Amino acid sequence: MIPNKHRKGSLKALAQELDLSITTVSRALAGYSDVAAATQKRVIEAAARINYVPNSAGKMLVTGRSGFIGLTLPLMDEPFRDPFLGDFIAGLSESLAERGYDLLINTVAPSQTEMQVLQRTVESGRVDGIVLTRITETDERVDFLRARQIPFITHGRTLEDQSQYSWIDTDGEHAFSHATQLLLALGHRRLALLSINEHMMFRQVREQGVATAIANANVADVSLTTKHCNRFDSEGYLSVIRKLLTSKKRPTACLALTDEIALHVLQVASELNLSIPEDLSVIGFGNIPQAAVVPPGLTTFDQSTRDTASQIGEVLLNSIGGKTVSQQQLIRPFLVSRGSHAEVPSHITSA
Repeated sequence: MIPNKHRKGSLKALAQELDLSITTVSRALAGYSDVAAATQKRVIEAAARINYVPNSAGKMLVTGRSGFIGLTLPLMDEPFRDPFLGDFIAGLSESLAERGYDLLINTVAPSQTEMQVLQRTVESGRVDGIVLTRITETDERVDFLRARQIPFITHGRTLEDQSQYSWIDTDGEHAFSHATQLLLALGHRRLALLSINEHMMFRQVREQGVATAIANANVADVSLTTKHCNRFDSEGYLSVIRKLLTSKKRPTACLALTDEIALHVLQVASELNLSIPEDLSVIGFGNIPQAAVVPPGLTTFDQSTRDTASQIGEVLLNSIGGKTVSQQQLIRPFLVSRGSHAEVPSHITSA
């Protein structure tokens, strides 16, 4: 047992108790693979016993690591309106904390670019790795991190060179293909797809899923109307949806790229006295909390955001520890069937 006077003291005290060098103890706490598993277990148990908390500056001097993982957060995109982000940060933070790491969130002011903040974060040496979200079809951030050879992982993937870095993504193409097939099987032939203007990779794969399902359906007279707005432009979506739902040949079913957009559809439908799903079927994506409580319950896809973020943290830390090379994983979301979809209304024809 270490005397009380050492309980706030330190790496040295911990090393003395275990009769190990400070370097060995530091590397064991950091999860280095060159430290024997039995030794790591002894060190971790002793650290817990004395409530040892490493000094970040001292740890960096010994291990060459900061103990932080970076995540940039653009404020201009109104991130706090994005339910996905809360679950993602929670899952990622928990995963990192379990391995002794902390998440460092760097905000991007409207006067800055995300690349400027990312470059400053990397060059400052404040982080041991980077997590990227909101991946675009051709993403300069991915190219930058690959060139700098800093460990990183993306939630999503670019259009090309997908085997050259680690990523975990949701199979949005499968989800939207499945949703389209479901609606076609229910007799719907006038479909609307509400999408976003931003050239995110998830937009492309989800739109592709709809197009592929229609092309392979072998049914006649299918029409698809696709509308785009800026992702967080609520008024823009409401205006577009009103025009769609008051048109002469309004759609009998709407596919929304996100649950937030789908909720706008339900709002406008209610204003126009359209019954869901008797007059209009709606399917979203994301399974945000509101989807379960808004009448009549939004049919959507759950992408296991928190678990995915946790896996992202694990893969990145394994890469930092030298335990793995680049990994790629496509996670298939699952349908959450609620009350917002049904057979095509009997009083509506495809003509």
